[in-house]
Amino acid sequence: MPSRSPRARMQPTARQRALLAELEELFLTEGFVHFTLEDLAARMRCSKSTLYALAPSKEQLAVRVVGHFFKGATERIERRVADLGDARKMIEIYLSGASEELGRATDTFMRDVADFAPARRTYQVNSEAAAARIREFIATGVADGVFRDVHAGLIAEMAGLLVEAIQTGVVGSRTGVSDAEAFTALADLLLGGIQRSDVRP
Repeated sequence: MPSRSPRARMQPTARQRALLAELEELFLTEGFVHFTLEDLAARMRCSKSTLYALAPSKEQLAVRVVGHFFKGATERIERRVADLGDARKMIEIYLSGASEELGRATDTFMRDVADFAPARRTYQVNSEAAAARIREFIATGVADGVFRDVHAGLIAEMAGLLVEAIQTGVVGSRTGVSDAEAFTALADLLLGGIQRSDVRP
């Protein structure tokens, strides 16, 4: 296996972590496609070389910041479900967490993600991981006897397709709802459809 470069092994400094957090908030609010590197340096009150230390180009910086947002969102959501023993609560908290995290993003940000292929791929990978987690929660619920085992595998696959449709913008374009609202509706649909009627919530 080839060795990684020293830069690849370096962890971001405290200043770089703070800068990534500031850029994340800016992007979530105003998007990122229209910014130049000079614009970002001015808004962050730093030099372009400081930004180049994060990424070698504006496009790669955008990918890094978008990745930073989705990685942080995933970590926060996973912490919320980590100690839950009930698959119903896992699905509810996981999807409500996804809704809350995406609720931080403006339409401008989500449109920029959809229009910029590398950022769109980051969102896609995150959505695929979310779909896989939902499948795990459903399987756990069936094993624990809180979900009906009627076509559980099919329902899990359909949930994955819905997550993909949310991510690609199909759901939003056809219904006019945001991704955050779509994840909330997915939670209602899943829990209402597969929970056993003889198991108290």
